[in-house]
Amino acid sequence: MRTPSEQPRPGGAGAARNARYARQARLPEWGEQGQARLESAHVVIVGVGGLGCPAADALARAGVARITLIDRDLVDETNLHRQVLYTDADAGEHTPKAVAAAARLHAVNPGVRALPVIADVTSANAESLIMGGAFGPPDVLVDGLDGFETRLLINDVAVKHGVALVYGGAVATRGAHGLLVAPALDGLPRACLRCVLGDVPPAGSQPTCDTAGVLGPLVAIVGSQQAAEVLRLLALRRPSRELVSFDLLAATRGAVDLAGAHDPECPCCVRRAFRFLDAPPPAASPGLCGREAVQIEAPRAGEPPDLDAVARSWAGLGSVRSTPMMARLRLEQSTVLTLFADGRAIVEGTTDPAAARALYARYVGG
Repeated sequence: MRTPSEQPRPGGAGAARNARYARQARLPEWGEQGQARLESAHVVIVGVGGLGCPAADALARAGVARITLIDRDLVDETNLHRQVLYTDADAGEHTPKAVAAAARLHAVNPGVRALPVIADVTSANAESLIMGGAFGPPDVLVDGLDGFETRLLINDVAVKHGVALVYGGAVATRGAHGLLVAPALDGLPRACLRCVLGDVPPAGSQPTCDTAGVLGPLVAIVGSQQAAEVLRLLALRRPSRELVSFDLLAATRGAVDLAGAHDPECPCCVRRAFRFLDAPPPAASPGLCGREAVQIEAPRAGEPPDLDAVARSWAGLGSVRSTPMMARLRLEQSTVLTLFADGRAIVEGTTDPAAARALYARYVGG
C-alpha cells in the first residue's frame, strides 16, 4: 500500500529556514521533519466547491508542495457565500472553478504548485485523472464532491491503488468528515466509503445544498477538518480513526469508529470488486436532435426516485410541476430539468453534457 514519501522535494526549504511556516513547525510533534514531508507531498482534491475551497486553502498555506484541483463546474454567484476561493469577478466571468482556485492558491503561496484540471470525473477517466496527472500519483485524495456515485467511484480508485481518501460531507446544518482509506500505519482495519454507505441512495431521496440549503460556516468547518486530516497523516503519520458527524446549529456531535464500521464482506475493500470504476460511465447525450437539451440516463444503481418527494424538495427554487411519471423544475434563464420515474432526466436550456450533469447533481443528487 502506498505511503507518503519521507523525502523533501528537491530545492524545498525546511521549516527552520522558512519564516512562512515557523509557527506551524514550532509545534513539538511537527518540527522540520513534518514540514519536509509536506514539501514532498501531492494532494488531489476532486470537487473545488464548498468543501474543496477551504481544504485547498488550508493545505496551500500549510505548504503542501503540489495540489491538483479537479472540477467540472464554473463559478456562479450562488457559490460566493460559501466557496471562499472565488470572487465576484470570477462569477461574472464564469471562470472554471479549478482555474480560479489555482490562481488564488498561487497568490496565497507562490511556493505551492497548484494544477487546475477542468473535467467531469467518470469511470472512463477517474484513474487517469487521479493517478496519472502531471504531478504523478497522489499521497492523499480529498473528496470535495456532492454526489454519491462519484464519491463511490473515487473510493474505488483509492482502494484499488492504496491511496488515502479523506471524506467530507455538508448539507443544511449537518456535516461529517473522516479518513476512510489510509495506508496501514497502525495495522488495524478501516472502513471504506462502501462499508459506511452501502449503496447509492434512491435518486432524489437525499437532500442537496440546492434543495435543503447550506450554512456557509458549515462547509468552512468541514473543509478545514478535511485539511487537518490530510496534515495529520502527511506530517505526523497519525491517521485519525473516527468518522465524525455533527449538526452546527443543534450543537450535537457523534462519531463512528472506523475499525468497527469495517465490513468484513465489503465488495470493495475486501473482495476488491470495483463496481463503480469498472462500469460504463453514466450516459449523457451530446444533445437531443433539434433541441437545446441533454438527456441524462438513469443512475446504474439504486431505487427509482420518489417523484413527489423530489417535487416537494424543489419548492421555492422555481416553477414545479409533478405527475406520476415525472417531476419538472423550471429555473430562471429558460433552464428546465425534467426527472422521470426511472431516474432518467432531460435538461433543457443547454447542449453541454457536463453542465447538464452538474444541474442533475445539484437538484437531484447522485
